[in-house]
Amino acid sequence: MMKALIFDIQRFCLHDGPGIRTVLFFKGCALRCGWCHNPESHQARQEVAFFSHCCVQCYACREICPTAAILTDPDRRIDTSLCDGCGNCVDSCLTGALRMIGKTWNKEDLLAEAVSDRDFFISSGGGITLSGGEPMLQASFLEGFLPRLRGEGIHVTLETCGHFPWTDMERIAPFLDLIYFDLKHMDPDRHAYYTTRGNGLILENFRKLAATFPHLQPRMPVIPGINDDEKNIFAVAVLLHECAMDTIHCLPYHRLGEEKRGRIGPGRARLDLNIPDRPDLKLLIERFAREGIHVVAYD
Repeated sequence: MMKALIFDIQRFCLHDGPGIRTVLFFKGCALRCGWCHNPESHQARQEVAFFSHCCVQCYACREICPTAAILTDPDRRIDTSLCDGCGNCVDSCLTGALRMIGKTWNKEDLLAEAVSDRDFFISSGGGITLSGGEPMLQASFLEGFLPRLRGEGIHVTLETCGHFPWTDMERIAPFLDLIYFDLKHMDPDRHAYYTTRGNGLILENFRKLAATFPHLQPRMPVIPGINDDEKNIFAVAVLLHECAMDTIHCLPYHRLGEEKRGRIGPGRARLDLNIPDRPDLKLLIERFAREGIHVVAYD
């Protein structure tokens, strides 16, 4: 794979690895987590997003669309079953109501984009973070891209859901400095229900990395009522002790993904989670502490 599909690049990030970081968001993911705050990352292809508050209903997009994929619904503009992602509608929209999600980058251009923040990396001990979506879906691109980052002396962190072929990780791990590995739920059935995939491959990859990669950091998105109960926390702690670890990073649930879902058309039906935004992690921290696990809680 000579090009990467990136849906966002964010600079001056502080919670995606040490120091000041530039985060590259890779498009495409094997999971469909019911609480995902980046639902626009799910599909491994370009998509058109509709920002209804910007639309003046001129329908210039409808006139130019070659596949008749433009709808007149005030809340939904694209029939995703007909859209071929040509982008004509985006180009015709003068108000920015239609925007393309995902841009292809070759190695040289993405490298130039990454190293432009080198001064901030040097002064803060920061670097580049690969996020998504799931960067490992584009492992063939990373295999050629990461050695270039290593050659520039840039620290690289990978954020992963853990669902990838182990042979892909073997090829790119030598060029990674830190891996953040999400443990979403330890029960295979509940993991499958909430993410659409079981956790067998994920846990197998975690154990292999724990045995071979020296800078593996487990993380857990905290979804109250789903994975913060004593049974799941105990199971996570057992796994961490088995792998000689005593720390986990915990990220509180937030609702940033809910508004995004309507912009990109129908996907997985939204789960009725009824979860408070940014819940208090005090009880979870206490439960992990009783199991001998220290929690680093994110804001």
